[in-house]
Amino acid sequence: MLTQTTSRVLEPSDLDAALAVLDRDPVANAFVAARVQIAGLDPWRLGGEMWGWYEDGILTSMCYAGANLVPICATPRAVRAFADRARRAGRRCSSIVGPAESTAALWRLLEPQWGPAREVRARQPLLVTDRMPDTVAPDPYVRRVRKDELETIMPACVAMFTEEVGVSPLAGDGGLLYQARVAELVGSGRSFARFDADGNVVFKAEIGAATDRACQIQGVWVAPEHRGRGVAAPGMAAVLRYALADVAPVVSLYVNDFNTPARRTYEKVGFREVGAFMSVLF
Repeated sequence: MLTQTTSRVLEPSDLDAALAVLDRDPVANAFVAARVQIAGLDPWRLGGEMWGWYEDGILTSMCYAGANLVPICATPRAVRAFADRARRAGRRCSSIVGPAESTAALWRLLEPQWGPAREVRARQPLLVTDRMPDTVAPDPYVRRVRKDELETIMPACVAMFTEEVGVSPLAGDGGLLYQARVAELVGSGRSFARFDADGNVVFKAEIGAATDRACQIQGVWVAPEHRGRGVAAPGMAAVLRYALADVAPVVSLYVNDFNTPARRTYEKVGFREVGAFMSVLF
C-alpha cells in the first residue's frame, strides 16, 4: 500500500484542519494559533504562508513562513519537506523559532545555504503556570498601559528588544512595523507597566499572543537602575493576575537558558518548565 505524503501551501478552506493541528499543543503553538484565529490562512492577512504536510491525506504538520519561520508539530519527514521548500524560496525571515527538536533539525538542513546565523539560542526553556503564586504579592502599581502613554512606553520597548535580540527594532523601516505592533498591544489592553512618580517606566511586559486556551507573556523588562531591587517578581505576578483573570487559563513564556536572574524570577512566581524552544537569529 502506498503512503501518500505531500506538502503544499494551505488555503483558507484548510482552516479547520490547521486549527486542529495547532490545538494539539496550545502552549507551544500559542503565537501562531493566535495569528491564525484572527487572520485565517490567507497569506496577505496572515503575514506569511502556512505550509502543510500531509500523511495519508491528513494534515499532520505545518510551518509558518513569515517574518519568522516556525515549525508546528513537525515530524522529521515534514521538517525535510519544509526545509526543501524554504531553500527553494530563499531566506525571507529574520529568525527561525519553535520547539527545540524540530527547529534544530530544520536549521541543520538550512544552515549550509542560509548560514551563518547571527546567533543561535539552542535551548530556551518553555515555562507555564495556571495559578497565582502563594509567596509573591502582585505589584499594585503595575497596570494596563493607556493609549495616550504610547510615546512613554515606546523607548522601554525598544530598549528591551535591542537587549534581547541584539539589534534595534527601529532599523530598516524606521520602526514603523514595531511601533504598530506596540500600539496594537496597548490598544488591546495587553501591555502592562509600572511607572515612577516622574512617569518613567520601571517595569513592563506584554501578553504577546492570546488564544482561549493559552497566552504568552513577552517583552519583560526592568529599567537598568531598578534591577536587583525585587521589582520583577511582583511585576510578573501582577501581569499574571491580569492574564489569568482576563485572557486565558494557562500562561506561558520562554526564556534564554543563560538568563539566570529571569529564570529565578519566573520560578519564584510559579512557572514550571514543560519543554524548550530554540531560536536562530539572522
